Amino acid sequence: MSRFAFYSPVFRPAYRVNGALGADPFFSLLRDVIEPTAAPVEVEYTARVKVSETETEFRLAAELPGVSKEDIDVSIDGAQVSISAKVKADTLAEGERVLRTERSEGRFTRTVTLGSEIDEAQANAKYENGVLVLVLPKKAQPVVKKLAIH
Repeated sequence: MSRFAFYSPVFRPAYRVNGALGADPFFSLLRDVIEPTAAPVEVEYTARVKVSETETEFRLAAELPGVSKEDIDVSIDGAQVSISAKVKADTLAEGERVLRTERSEGRFTRTVTLGSEIDEAQANAKYENGVLVLVLPKKAQPVVKKLAIH
């Protein structure tokens, strides 16, 4: 057993995993600090949402930090609401280099299926402080009329 594992239980799991590979457990734990990297990190972005309902409408709030209003698209198809947005990459100043990035760029789409169809004509959206709020009125349910037979 390594002396790191003997003196500190924190290093014991790292030694068991990395010790067989000959890696030093101390450096394997601190690798990200010692060796910063500019290699792209694959991060799939998805908007976190909160959906609430009253008798007459649905309210959907989606967190879209760092996205401009012009880069957001919302579409309604029956009871499905789709939000798509383009997340843009940061620009670097001259002479600046990236040491590490965990931010993603590209397009994403989030689709939510609600309990009833939406009245598209009455729906509205508001985007403020990185939060998109959709107010989605429910379509009136058709009234079933029973015919009397004579």
